[in-house]
Amino acid sequence: MTPAAPGNRTRPQQLLVVDDDADLLRLLSMRLAASGYRVATANSLQAARARLGVERFDLVLSDVRLPDGDGLALFEDIRRQHPTLPVILLTAHGTIPDAVEATSRGVAGYLTKPFDSQTLLASIAQALQRAAPASAPATGGDSAWRAAIISRSNRMHSLLDEARLIAASDASVLIRGDSGTGKELLARAIHLASPRAGGPFIAINCGAIPEPLLESELFGHVRGAFTGAASARGGLIQAAHGGTLFLDEIGDMPPALQVKLLRVLQERTVRPVGAIEAEAVDLRILSATNRDLDAALAEGSFREDLYYRINVVGLELPTLAERREDIPLLAEHFLRGLAQKYAKPLSGFAPDALEALATASWPGNVRQLHNVVEQVCALATTALIARPLVDRALRVKPIEALGYAEAKRRFERNYLIQLLKLTAGNVSDAARLAERNRTEFYRLLQRHGLTPDLFRGDGPEVEQ
Repeated sequence: MTPAAPGNRTRPQQLLVVDDDADLLRLLSMRLAASGYRVATANSLQAARARLGVERFDLVLSDVRLPDGDGLALFEDIRRQHPTLPVILLTAHGTIPDAVEATSRGVAGYLTKPFDSQTLLASIAQALQRAAPASAPATGGDSAWRAAIISRSNRMHSLLDEARLIAASDASVLIRGDSGTGKELLARAIHLASPRAGGPFIAINCGAIPEPLLESELFGHVRGAFTGAASARGGLIQAAHGGTLFLDEIGDMPPALQVKLLRVLQERTVRPVGAIEAEAVDLRILSATNRDLDAALAEGSFREDLYYRINVVGLELPTLAERREDIPLLAEHFLRGLAQKYAKPLSGFAPDALEALATASWPGNVRQLHNVVEQVCALATTALIARPLVDRALRVKPIEALGYAEAKRRFERNYLIQLLKLTAGNVSDAARLAERNRTEFYRLLQRHGLTPDLFRGDGPEVEQ
């Protein structure tokens, strides 16, 4: 059966094969064509760049050593301009460090010549399968459960594989990760991959609701349970019956409510505020936190028995800085959605703008990246997002461009300050180091408003 491109089941997948060995290029083309792929070839880095500029490919297979560059340079080009396009590298000079470096930078595969045809075909199939959700998120089928999580990171794929296995059970899961890493997205994915997917998914942020209201929100209340309770009201735990309850920032839950939640987990019943009898509930609890719960246990602010109940299985989301290969992919994904929101014909990021995004620190993780992309979308006046707009959103200060005269003045003043600091204000010694006579040196000090006395003893610090 002819392989089809992700998101387009009628078009055969097209591969670009890059190698300066004409015989190998011909052999690879024949093998891949026999497996149902459409194949285009290039024998140099420049030729590959030219083809990528005018044709659409589903995967690039490239030799590491090319006559005018190397495959990693080609990969960097592709990552900037076509972030969803997977790249597999081939080399006759492979080493373990090479492979580690290549895969850490986001290369989809790395094979050492000579390689087995079946191994090559398996690597291509795997890379195309992993790229499919990124280029066209699934709306059904086997990958629909994780369609909202955009990633080609090996670390994220390993995490999602584990999440898929966990989803089949009813075990409680504790998701750890910094703020903005996507803990709720992962919890929703687990729910969608579970037998409870047809039931409700109820999310509550334990740190965002005031403590006096949190108990009523979670457990519900009967009429007259407290002032203002004019009628009975079910809580979010009851609303999650038959499905999944997601407790975000569970580390911020007050101790008194921790006891009641523990009872829900142990007895599978919930007693609304003011009620005499408990109600049976059937639900799965997923929890998340960005706090150090081990430290909270040690200081007594989080119950140990509840911790072991919610942490039957633990998952940890990486920060965005730990999955940098996903940054261009996520940025382009957000751009497409936000361009529709703002009704703007935005085509993508300029290469240097994408580089700025890929190398930023991202303390706010994926949430911060979304905010930055939304800002540049709102302010963009051209189809291609330029670097200055990204720098502005990232709050990167532009490099100050000084005139020659001002740059010379600043250098000269700083130089004199350093000399006077070094000599503790001794003009003779400073003039000798500067290879100037005392009279000329005094004129220089006067020009810059510097007095030797300022550098003697414990005088005030002179601003450079």
